[in-house]
Amino acid sequence: MKNYRVLGVFVAALALLTLAIPALAESRIEKNLELSPGGQFILESDSGSVTVAGASRSGAHIVITSDRDDLNNELEFTFTSNAGIAHVTARRKHDSFWSHSISAHFEIELPAETRTEIHTGGGAISLSGLHGQSEVKTSGGPIEVMGLNGNLEAYTSGGPIHIREVTGDAHVATSGGPIEVEALEGTLKAHTSGGGIRIDRVSGFVEAKTSGGPIHATYSPGNLHGGDLDTSGGSIDVSIDRAANLNLDAETSGGSVSSDLPVRMVGTLSHSHMQGSIGSGGEELRLHTSGGSIHIRAL
Repeated sequence: MKNYRVLGVFVAALALLTLAIPALAESRIEKNLELSPGGQFILESDSGSVTVAGASRSGAHIVITSDRDDLNNELEFTFTSNAGIAHVTARRKHDSFWSHSISAHFEIELPAETRTEIHTGGGAISLSGLHGQSEVKTSGGPIEVMGLNGNLEAYTSGGPIHIREVTGDAHVATSGGPIEVEALEGTLKAHTSGGGIRIDRVSGFVEAKTSGGPIHATYSPGNLHGGDLDTSGGSIDVSIDRAANLNLDAETSGGSVSSDLPVRMVGTLSHSHMQGSIGSGGEELRLHTSGGSIHIRAL
């Protein structure tokens, strides 16, 4: 009798699991949209993390997953497309605590030659392998961009930003987190309200500003452009081509200024302020910190 009871419990549990399988399947949505190379893809979502990757084929392939089985009850999805543009939206159906805690992830594969606009109300964004202008925005989460050939605009209300191997001008900003840039062929604007900025190999003009953290910047060899590096709380360490011709204005309110390159000084000599020309002079390189030292190095 005891064996029959155990068998009954097992059969009941198996039946419940079988009933649960369709519900779990509802947490996955898969769509294939028309989109030709050279077109544009737009995602506007009230919530969710996003991963976008370029591919050699035509069309937009989208997979949306969630750890909740009522995703369609919480978000309303629209999918529209033609050869030139594909547009996806995900809007909350209810304004409640539970709807704001939705966990969703968008996995998107696009033709490599695609312009993108990715906006999410909260979640990480990762973008890689694309040729075309890109704009990525999140209300809270990290941003990572790799292997992009095109201009970039990236904004997050809270999280780090990391861009690597980008050919094009980049404007990146975060309200709270560090910024890291590696191998940028273009000009850079990098702003953070709270975190350090690290730049490694940039070929154009650099504007880097932080309200709290150090700035480390290494220009690419042969980059003779200037820059504007400013921090309210940290040191500045910048490495430039020894053949650069720049006008230097470096000042700190809480440390010293030093240079490995010869500087033809103008004005009054001071350990906290260095103004003059490097080489024969040229574009301005402005370095300013309210709390740290400044060091100019030669590549």
